[in-house]
Amino acid sequence: MNRPAEPCPFCDVLAGRAPASLAYEDDTVIVIMEAHPVNPGHVVVVPRRHAGGLDDLDERAGAHMFQVAHRVARALRRSGLRCEGVNMWLGDGEAAMQGVCHAHLHVFPRFADDKVVIDADCEPRERRLLDQEAWLLRSALSAARPA
Repeated sequence: MNRPAEPCPFCDVLAGRAPASLAYEDDTVIVIMEAHPVNPGHVVVVPRRHAGGLDDLDERAGAHMFQVAHRVARALRRSGLRCEGVNMWLGDGEAAMQGVCHAHLHVFPRFADDKVVIDADCEPRERRLLDQEAWLLRSALSAARPA
């Protein structure tokens, strides 16, 4: 396993040094219950191999992480837990509110009167700016190689 520079709580769970409530595991990921859930049923999908963020995460492992998250979302609706909708959330980097420096994907059930607030002040962008941003992304994508 690629070891992080600082202690990593997910690596500690994976190594058996820290407790976790396991909901699912395979050779690539584990799914554990979030210790501070936004709603009951909130889980975290964690790659077994340490990757600080998406830049460090193998694309196959990332795709598998999302595939498992999709299965978890379907399972939440069938679980008996209160679930009228599902959010998936991944923070990549400190500015994106990534709290643990090990790539992970939150999956949590939602319902009409829950107390979860996701707030953003989104302003419309001029088409000229959107076109410029699309060009920058196309250029970066064509230069990028799969990890």
